[in-house]
Amino acid sequence: MAEDRELRVRELLDSVRAQGRTALTAPEGKVVADAYGIAVPGEELATDVDEAVAYAARFGGPVVMKIVSPDILHKTDAGGVIVGVEGAADVRAAFHRIIENARGYDAEARIEGVQVQELLPKGTEVIVGAVTDPTFGKVVAFGLGGVLVEVLKDVTFRLAPVSADEALSMLDSIKAAEVLRGVRGQAGVDRWAVAEQIRRVSQLVADFPEIAEVDLNPVIATAEGAVAADIRIILAEKQPPERRKYTRDEILASMRRLMQPRSVAVIGASNEQGKIGNSVMRNLVDGGFAGEIHPVNPKADDILGRKAYKSVTDVPGEVDVAVFAIPAKFVAAALEEVGRKRIPNAVLIPSGFAETGEDELQAEIVAIGERYGIRLLGPNIYGYYSTWQDLCATFCTPYDVKGGVALTSQSGGIGMAILGFARTTKTGVSAIVGLGNKSDLDEDDLLTWFGEDPHTECIAMHLEDLKDGRAFVEAARNTVPKKPVVVLKAGRTAAGAKAAGSHTGALAGDDAVYDDILRQAGVIRAPGLNDMLEYARGLPVLPPPQGDNVVIITGAGGSGVLLSDAITDNGLTLMEIPPDLDEAFRRFIPPFGAAGNPVDITGGEPPSTYEATIRLGLEDPRIHALVLGYWHTIVTPPMVFAELTARVVAEFRERGIEKPVVASLAGDVEVEEACQYLYERGVVAYPYTTERPVAVLGAKYRWARAAGLLGGGS
Repeated sequence: MAEDRELRVRELLDSVRAQGRTALTAPEGKVVADAYGIAVPGEELATDVDEAVAYAARFGGPVVMKIVSPDILHKTDAGGVIVGVEGAADVRAAFHRIIENARGYDAEARIEGVQVQELLPKGTEVIVGAVTDPTFGKVVAFGLGGVLVEVLKDVTFRLAPVSADEALSMLDSIKAAEVLRGVRGQAGVDRWAVAEQIRRVSQLVADFPEIAEVDLNPVIATAEGAVAADIRIILAEKQPPERRKYTRDEILASMRRLMQPRSVAVIGASNEQGKIGNSVMRNLVDGGFAGEIHPVNPKADDILGRKAYKSVTDVPGEVDVAVFAIPAKFVAAALEEVGRKRIPNAVLIPSGFAETGEDELQAEIVAIGERYGIRLLGPNIYGYYSTWQDLCATFCTPYDVKGGVALTSQSGGIGMAILGFARTTKTGVSAIVGLGNKSDLDEDDLLTWFGEDPHTECIAMHLEDLKDGRAFVEAARNTVPKKPVVVLKAGRTAAGAKAAGSHTGALAGDDAVYDDILRQAGVIRAPGLNDMLEYARGLPVLPPPQGDNVVIITGAGGSGVLLSDAITDNGLTLMEIPPDLDEAFRRFIPPFGAAGNPVDITGGEPPSTYEATIRLGLEDPRIHALVLGYWHTIVTPPMVFAELTARVVAEFRERGIEKPVVASLAGDVEVEEACQYLYERGVVAYPYTTERPVAVLGAKYRWARAAGLLGGGS
């Protein structure tokens, strides 16, 4: 059955192509819809006015009449649509007016006739569409229909094809989800019927990659079903070139030699201070890299006390990584030698490639890399750090604090911001990697490696684009169940496609596509650079939550209100305190304090009150996470609060009770030292902000849901 429908659609699309067209007419669209079970109203193509009258009479009620022309894509703009036509006289008049309007709109347009279509009952208008996104390929879209899709952009996206359950989830992912369930006495829509329209459209574009866009707008959704009043299908003018694919095993094999090399060659190594080749050599040597370091420079015999080689082909033994520190114009020739030496990885620091318009030069090195099987990192990068190997292959400042955070960036400037943040906050890292132009190696390669790397507990990535969104999603889905992935996607406000043939098409490249699909992949999207870094720093510190109940314990009522707002803003749940727990908290709170949630112990309380309430919060299994709001007083100084909190948390940890605990400290400058003390002991704490600690807790919850630890979507 599926083969028959695909054959019918294949013959039709081939015929349209043969005529030099990219847009299907409405009757052709109906053939496709019928083949895929996409519900559309009854309709007929009238080639003259008498046929139009006969068809309208057969439908036995008001009809919609539309121009059918392969040259008129936007029928309404051409005055080619008349709705609610009834009776022979009106049908005749409408037929002539539509033809006349079309001639006036485009005198050269080929006119095949007028479509006479059943008038659908009133219902909720939604849009179901599919588009070829430049990053993610075939993407299915759903949202409010008609002109509202353009005005409100209340649309959600998924990778095509989608399952029935994924299609159904899209109905709950738009802001107007309540409208579909029924409001103010109006019946809700047939959700499964709408979801089936989504699923079938997604399958259509997955089966036929040459279909660039599908637009069902509007789909009239009622309690009885969902029918597409209009279907528009546009074919791509050309197919994008296939990207070279590597298997997971191939990626892991090359990445292992890149991140855990035994031997590194530096092409362009130099004794001259101020040269990039000198800085790279110094960082490798001074950083304590235990493997072999081979300088390559045809004009030197010795560099930093090590034998220099005229060519990389002269280097003895196997080499895992060649680091390039030579001008762009010399890279291709040197890369040929790297290929002949069978070195699997080239780290290309030089700039002067595609980022400056030198696309041919970049294409040349990519071709050389593919010919010899060399994976290319860069060009136009600061290099990379692999701290557990004591490897600092960069011309920037060294960094050697080992830890569990892997950080990547497309930009050198952002890379250095990452470095400074890590140093200031004492964040231990497993790696810092520059990606630059991403001529070959990109985020999905790194994600595949870091997902398996035992030293890495959390991955944070700054990116401006993704070369292959689907490969990234696949890598993320494999990694997220094991460890969090945080992404800072730059260019959130970039405009979508400049020109498109449909409502859905106009959304291609929109940031909302990134947002929805990264969320579906379980990725935590950071709103800004500092957020990305703080999430990366904090997520490995916090244990996974075991449930949704969050309790705030605060010494300041004002902080409690702001912390409550932050809880809501980050999609967390303030626990409704049951009577017995409320009574238990009240035993430790002065009469003028307030139980409930937040638990307000008031600012004048001694350390014992903080300790007793925190103990209760950790002890009760119904509470799953604690948010602490501290107010600096002389009665309970900041370090006293920090020490007692850390001690109690450690005590419960030793008993096997681990809950995420975050803290907001308001007070004089001493709270900064207290926050650092807490952070180092497993409590994510910040001075002068109620928003940041809860945002980190929210990120931990988003990961826990995506990893399947809590249930529910991300």
